[in-house]
Amino acid sequence: MSQLKLVNHILLVLALAAGAVELRGAEICLPSAASGYSAEINVGAASPLRGHSFFGNVRPAVGLRLEKILTPLVSLGAEADFNFNSSRWPGRVWSPTGIDGSYVGAYGRFNVLGFRSPCRWTFGPLAGAGWGHYYNTDRRGHSFFASRAGLFAAFKVSERVALSLVPTVTWNMSDADVEGTSAAYTSRRAVLMLQAGVSYRFGAPMSCFRLYDAAEVDALNAEINMLRGQIESLQSDYNLCTSNVDRLRHDLEAERARKPEIIKEATVDNHFNTIIDVFFHKGSSTVTADQMPNVERIAIYLKNNPNTRVLIKGYASRDGRSDANYQLAARRAEAVAALLTGRYRISPDRVTASGAGIGELFEEDSWNRVCVCTLTDKTQPPGR
Repeated sequence: MSQLKLVNHILLVLALAAGAVELRGAEICLPSAASGYSAEINVGAASPLRGHSFFGNVRPAVGLRLEKILTPLVSLGAEADFNFNSSRWPGRVWSPTGIDGSYVGAYGRFNVLGFRSPCRWTFGPLAGAGWGHYYNTDRRGHSFFASRAGLFAAFKVSERVALSLVPTVTWNMSDADVEGTSAAYTSRRAVLMLQAGVSYRFGAPMSCFRLYDAAEVDALNAEINMLRGQIESLQSDYNLCTSNVDRLRHDLEAERARKPEIIKEATVDNHFNTIIDVFFHKGSSTVTADQMPNVERIAIYLKNNPNTRVLIKGYASRDGRSDANYQLAARRAEAVAALLTGRYRISPDRVTASGAGIGELFEEDSWNRVCVCTLTDKTQPPGR
C-alpha cells in the first residue's frame, strides 16, 4: 500500500470516528498518485479590507490555481493572483505597469463534504501563505510575506469541470501599519478578494467504493451463499449431462464400429390354422348382420386360396336342456355352411360343418354360443 493510500485510509477512519459524515450506503472515492489533479482560472475583484473606501478602491483581479486532492477531505495547491491598476490606493503611488499587485503562494483546503459520492458540491475553509508584491514607482517595487484565509464553494458541472466561488482575505505579515503597530493580521494591512472561476480536473479517475452496514453485508453474504448453492447444483447437473453425453458418444461409436447384420424377414407359414369365430344370440341359429363380416372374411379367404378348406364346428352354452343345445349347436354350424355355399358360391366339398354340443371354449358362458371356423390346407387333416 502506498503512503498516499495509507494517509487516505487514516483520514477516513478519523472522520468516521469523529462522526463527521454519515457514510452508510454512500460511495467513497479515494484519489491515487495519478488522479485528483485540477487547474482553475479565477476572475474577480480586490479591495482594501479596512481604512479605505471599499468600493472606491475595487480593482479587477485574475488568478490561477493548480491543485492536487490528497484525500476526499484535504487538498493542497499553488496559486497566483494579480490585481490590475485601475485606481490609486491611499498612501501608494501609481504603478508604472498594468499590474498593481501580485500574490504567489501555497494553500491547503478542507472539504467538509468530501467523502460522499456522487456529490456535486464541495465546500470548506482554505488557508495558505506566500509572497506578495506591489508594483509602484520604486524600481524594485515592494515585496512582503503574506498569509491568506478564506472559503471555497464549488459545483461540479460534469466529472471533470466545476464552477467555483472563492472569497479570501490576504494579510501583509511583514510591514507595520501606518500607526506603527504590528503588521500581523492587521485589518488595515489586509485585502479582501472575491473570485469566481472554472476548474478542470485531469489525470486518472479516482477509485470509488461503497460502504455497507452490517445488515446489508449479511444480506449480500446470504445472496452469495445462495448463488454458490445454485452454482454447485448447476455444476452437478452439468457433470451428469457430461457423463450422459460421454456414454451416448461411446454407444454411438460402438454402433458405428459394429458390422452390419442382415436380418431375414420371417416367412409366413401357410400351413398354420386360421380360426374365425361367428357368434350367435341366445337360443338362435340365425347369423346376425353384425357377424356377417366374419362369414364374408371366410368366403374371401377361401376364394383367394383354392387349396384351403374350412371346418365349422357349432357350440351352444349351458342354458336350457342338453339335447336341445346339441341340436342348436348343429344348426348353427349348418347355418354358416349354408351361407358359404349358397351366398358366396363356395364348393360344398371344401366346407365341413358339424355340431360339437356344449361349448367350454370361453370362461364367459355366453361366448360359447359360437361357430369356430378353422381354415386349413387341403393336405392337412381337419383340425379342431
